[in-house]
Amino acid sequence: MAAAERGGADLIHIDVMDGRFVPPITMGPLVVESLRRVTRLPFDVHLMVVEPERQVDAFIDAGAARIAVHVEAAAHLHRLLAHLRARGVAPVVALNPATPPEAVRWALAEADGILVMSVNPGYAGQRFIPQSLDKLRILRATLQETGRPITLAVDGGIDETTAGLAVSAGARILVAANAIFGGAEGIEAAISRLRQAAEAAVP
Repeated sequence: MAAAERGGADLIHIDVMDGRFVPPITMGPLVVESLRRVTRLPFDVHLMVVEPERQVDAFIDAGAARIAVHVEAAAHLHRLLAHLRARGVAPVVALNPATPPEAVRWALAEADGILVMSVNPGYAGQRFIPQSLDKLRILRATLQETGRPITLAVDGGIDETTAGLAVSAGARILVAANAIFGGAEGIEAAISRLRQAAEAAVP
């Protein structure tokens, strides 16, 4: 985490998995609370859990700045996003690859961000799903209609090649795991290379 901060990361994206919405189990709020003590970077918590409304407050208390909840998991998405905003964190809607972009249209009034999954959530190291670019373009056009400053993020299979494609399609937050933590060049150098690829694609 310290290396990511030195390398210029803007956020720390934390994947929370419950073994039900996706097969693996990862970390809970106690781990997030412990991590909060070792970095100044904002925490972007991605809840891949069923019934996210039962979990959000614990992660807010643990130090999250942004929380993404899945449209597929939240029974009352509008109310949950409003609750996140009332608690002082940025509400973000996450979409699985097969979920159409139209699924978030009626919740945009309460969202600060949309997280497009460009792999099926649950496992790192998967290949980028090319159709995610079409989804990003559709969402970018939808957001331009609203006039609200909602940020598009993309998560999954992001590397030096897909980073530029995602930015060109409208993404402004890139979530990367293997491209940063899985190579031999080191975390700081990997972040620098990803940032260069992304900035080169900004219109």
